[in-house]
Amino acid sequence: MPGRATILHADLDSFYASVEQRDDPRLRGRPVIVGPGVVLAASYEAKAYGVRTAMGAHQARRLCPDAVVVSARISAYSEASRAVFAVFEDTSPIVEGLSIDEAFIDVGGLGRVSGPPAAIAARLRREVRERVGLPITVGVARTKFLAKVASGVAKPDGLLVVEPHRELEFLHPLAVERLWGVGAVTAQKLHSRGIHTVGQVAMLDQSALVSILGGYSGRHLHALAHNRDPRPVVVGRRRGSIGSQCALGRSRRAPGAVDTVVLGLVDRVTRRMRAANRVGRTVTLRLRFDDFTRATRSHTMARATAETRPILVTMRGLLEAAQPVIRQKGLTLVGLAVGNLSDARAVQLALPFDRFAGGALDAAVDDVRERFGSAAVTRAAQLGQRQGITVPMLPD
Repeated sequence: MPGRATILHADLDSFYASVEQRDDPRLRGRPVIVGPGVVLAASYEAKAYGVRTAMGAHQARRLCPDAVVVSARISAYSEASRAVFAVFEDTSPIVEGLSIDEAFIDVGGLGRVSGPPAAIAARLRREVRERVGLPITVGVARTKFLAKVASGVAKPDGLLVVEPHRELEFLHPLAVERLWGVGAVTAQKLHSRGIHTVGQVAMLDQSALVSILGGYSGRHLHALAHNRDPRPVVVGRRRGSIGSQCALGRSRRAPGAVDTVVLGLVDRVTRRMRAANRVGRTVTLRLRFDDFTRATRSHTMARATAETRPILVTMRGLLEAAQPVIRQKGLTLVGLAVGNLSDARAVQLALPFDRFAGGALDAAVDDVRERFGSAAVTRAAQLGQRQGITVPMLPD
């Protein structure tokens, strides 16, 4: 790990809602909800009333009757993301994107050219505001983990530098939920044993944490509680999975209607895989329910593919297996991710991609959509159907 605080975690504030407020001056200073149906994003004015992401629109309106509800504009958010990442790349050549609205940036080698990390971070925030018109929070620390924690504490529209000599002084009073990997279930296990802060986790022996949480989680949280995170900022890392998800809203949907949404997700994800020359073996179904709990189901296929049909068949099988819990809890979001990715060109050495079963049809559909737009070809089952709001899990 570096000896100085040179890693920046830059995270746009309420990204979708901030873009809407930037583009419509009438929304500035007002509570804004990006939906409809289910809350995709909420401005900080709306969050002050208790509105949160993934909440149903009716509940959000009850909490904040004066909120302005706007429809999502995914193309506008993608354009804003590209503009912000251009600022990141002008700041440092070492940028690791995490999602459409956040990245790690290593500025360790820029001292003589650009000044100390705190000055670089302040300048980055100013340039994002001036060039893109959006607020951004930056955390600066010696490790990626602590830089991300610092940006979370500094929100909204803030800057927080954690110098090496005060790392544990900053980290240990924080709630255990600040540790990566601590969700509702893990937090409850820790709380039931009277463990509420990161400092209390750090006081435990690693073996005690392993006995409570299991091998990987126990070792992982023990290391983070002591700010041990040796991972460098990696440029150009190819993503480990390609995915998309669709918010369904709170109204119950018949299995056939959910299947139509799955069709759209599979079409979108496989098209992105083919455009990136990637094939994958592991198909993961992600679900979120009415009570805000989540579940995942996955299956690893015999061979890697980017074809639509085998991935669709696998997704349908996973969805069918999840029907009992869906009927019990209700479904508000469905997502697809294809992992275990590899380079399609390597696979093609053995069998050309356009000779795969179904590959020629996929290629023809991709060509029409590229020339005439994504809506030029659609499935008959999707005609006239309400699809919900589909967003990439990572930027294209």
